[in-house]
Amino acid sequence: MRHINRAGGGYHLTQANSRPPQNSQQAASRWASFRHKQLVLDSLLDDQYQLCCYSELRADQYDLGYHIEHVENKAQAPTYTFEYANLAASALASHRFSVLRAQQQSAALPEDFFGGHAPGKQTNVDMQRFVSPLQRDCACFFAYLSDGRVIPANALDERDRDRDRAQYTIDLLNLNSPFLQVRRRQWWDELDTLIDEHLDKQWDLHCLASVDLVPEAHRISPFFSLTRYLFGRIAEEVLQQDAPHLL
Repeated sequence: MRHINRAGGGYHLTQANSRPPQNSQQAASRWASFRHKQLVLDSLLDDQYQLCCYSELRADQYDLGYHIEHVENKAQAPTYTFEYANLAASALASHRFSVLRAQQQSAALPEDFFGGHAPGKQTNVDMQRFVSPLQRDCACFFAYLSDGRVIPANALDERDRDRDRAQYTIDLLNLNSPFLQVRRRQWWDELDTLIDEHLDKQWDLHCLASVDLVPEAHRISPFFSLTRYLFGRIAEEVLQQDAPHLL
């Protein structure tokens, strides 16, 4: 998970937010009738370099689409329904469930869904435990394994509240769903093979890292945080030089 900077939501969202809903019924009704969701979604994706706010999947590359996610659920915080700072683009448009089912090569169950559509995120969320991509230090909570899993970062003490927050967030968002785990493992294997080749041939690892870490046409390759984690110090040097706004 990477930190997301917010720029602004545009005229229509600002107008809707001038009179925030006061209860969950108003929030659901007014959001359902809001006609400018695509403009807001485009703005969110621009802020996020086309990455899913939670999984960092490039959903456009899998024809899964995106939906507008309320980081703090609108049923819990109705006054934040039209607050741009509470919105994010999350993978899997509601009408793309059938695509995910086909890519799973089986009938997808609710527990296969992840991010904003994960069953846990559909219920009340403990915002004191939840690690949000809008939180500046969110990347520090997670580490990545070669088998495609995301786990609490090693730096978090076993007894530390932050380890509990990391695991709570992983479970809540189902970030180790079979779909995501397979694709992270594939991404890790591809990068690992390229790194070995560059080391054998004494090619520049900084150039290799920059391919997937530095935005091109305002897009970033999928699984930015995994790539950053795998390249370690080299990733930090590349970002410091070529994309300091992503640090």
